[in-house]
Amino acid sequence: MKGLNLALGAAGLAVFLALGEVVPRLGLVKEAYFPPASRIADALAGELSDDTFWTALGDTLTGWGLGLLIASTAGIVAGVVISVVPYLRDATASTIEFLRPIPSVALIPLAVLLYGTELKSVLLLVVYASFWQVLIQVLYGVQDVDPVAEETARSYGLGAWARVRHVLWPTALPYVMTGVRLAAAVALILAVTAELVIGAPGLGQRIAVAQNSQAVPEMYALVVVTGLLGLLINVGARAVERRALAWHQSVRGEVAV
Repeated sequence: MKGLNLALGAAGLAVFLALGEVVPRLGLVKEAYFPPASRIADALAGELSDDTFWTALGDTLTGWGLGLLIASTAGIVAGVVISVVPYLRDATASTIEFLRPIPSVALIPLAVLLYGTELKSVLLLVVYASFWQVLIQVLYGVQDVDPVAEETARSYGLGAWARVRHVLWPTALPYVMTGVRLAAAVALILAVTAELVIGAPGLGQRIAVAQNSQAVPEMYALVVVTGLLGLLINVGARAVERRALAWHQSVRGEVAV
């Protein structure tokens, strides 16, 4: 089954690349706006041989990685504290529901006013967007804790930290990993968006420069890079999730299938 899925995926990619090559050459779209896939591939090869491209890639990964780390840590800690401390969840519910729907891009003017085009601007947007992905999943995970297990732990005299470690965390971990995986994708989107709009160093800034200079093949090549980067991040996050949850029945069932 896995081999068939790989074959179908490769066939779909081949068809997509063929269409990307044929459609512009047939004149269905202007090559000036959408160059053939072969020209985009040549531009991509040129980017890969440019040292400034790798610097920009490093800047993007730095903003993504630091932002995701801060957001994940803050989301996990805040979620556990809110869930464990009595009445704190009810006290913060309205605030969370007010702040969570605010689009991160709406904070771009604030980020520019505070930090200009520095890395801190990217981190502000990445952390804000990714934090909610983790926090909400942690809250759901803690809510799913079996009350019987909780009461049993109390009856055996386990303290608050011991209950968190042995009862709450194993139950919430699948939710936490889902939140981190979602946050990883959101963090990349916001990192590139911040670079594209604010002008912070990174792949997004290079895309904007390529667009403004009418370097269309290079622009599409950089877009392809961001897409491949997102794919790698998603695959990596799923691999980490499967490894961390190897003991969980959902992962064991997936491996068995």
